[in-house]
Amino acid sequence: MRSGKLLSVSTADIRRLKALVQDRNTPQKHVWRAEIVLLTADGVGTNEIMRRTAKSKTCVWRWQERFVEEGFDGLLRDKTRPSRIKPLGAEAAERVVALTLGEPPGETTHWTGVLMAKAAGLSVSSVQRIWRAHGLQPHRTRQFKLSNDPRFVDKLRDVVGLYVDPPAHAIVLSVDEKSQIQALDRTQPGLPLKKGRAGTMTHDYERHGTTTLFAAMNVLDGTVIGRNMQRHRHQEFIRFLNVIEKQVPPGKTIHAIVDNYAAHKHPNVRGWLERHPRWTFHFTPTSASWLNAVEGFFATLTKRRSSAASFGPSPTCKPRSTASSNSTISSRSPSPGLPILTKSSPPSGAGTKC
Repeated sequence: MRSGKLLSVSTADIRRLKALVQDRNTPQKHVWRAEIVLLTADGVGTNEIMRRTAKSKTCVWRWQERFVEEGFDGLLRDKTRPSRIKPLGAEAAERVVALTLGEPPGETTHWTGVLMAKAAGLSVSSVQRIWRAHGLQPHRTRQFKLSNDPRFVDKLRDVVGLYVDPPAHAIVLSVDEKSQIQALDRTQPGLPLKKGRAGTMTHDYERHGTTTLFAAMNVLDGTVIGRNMQRHRHQEFIRFLNVIEKQVPPGKTIHAIVDNYAAHKHPNVRGWLERHPRWTFHFTPTSASWLNAVEGFFATLTKRRSSAASFGPSPTCKPRSTASSNSTISSRSPSPGLPILTKSSPPSGAGTKC
């Protein structure tokens, strides 16, 4: 031991050190550290300790001093060491942030980790740490659409007011159409879901017709009146309005929330509204069809019924997508968060041509 240093080991520490050495699960680095202290307590010299433990003199001295300063617990803990690589300074982070906020070189549209690492002279992991620390995600973009409707605020308040505080003795319907619903049949059957593997589905497909779903959702109870038609002109829209007119009880006024599709503003549609005074159309602002609540029903229909389904050829002229829409509208039972659906019969002319 170094001159001027005195190592004193208590009986309790000796028992703990011996138990540490005898335990087969003890890490080897803890074993030879304990052996250094035990040999020192027995009066063994430094050279003999070096020979028995196969450690250098500085190593023996280091752990003798560690035991003197910190006791038994000091043998079980390594002191932190400085990194071999110097940490990046603030200038490097500022340079990466400045480059990220600028235009990428060449014809690339956005910065990547590899591209930024090459430009800044850093590693990809360093670039990613800097981006993470500053909340930068150059690979992501958020789309937006600004409405240029001069009456945006008035229409917004009108539509939201119907949702929040509907008129008494009235029915508020969110009306829209979902066009080009495709009945896609996969060329080969997919494999089912199993542990460690997702369900499979072929990329190529065969299309067995399309249909357009007209839907009117009651914003109060979530019930949906739906009808499939082959096209989505103003003629089909008027036919759908007649369906709604028959199903809504007499004496109820009808407030319909519709978007700015041309078929909804056709002169024949306006004439139909004049002949049915209990109807009132409320138009969403331009480029703001997201205000129409029935869009949520269409999203549910796409995600849960049509996007991952496979529809074989139909023996009739009616496309399988029509049957799928009608099945979804008629068979879904009420559940929290989902609309209650009702069905109207499809038109005789719906479907693809034979």
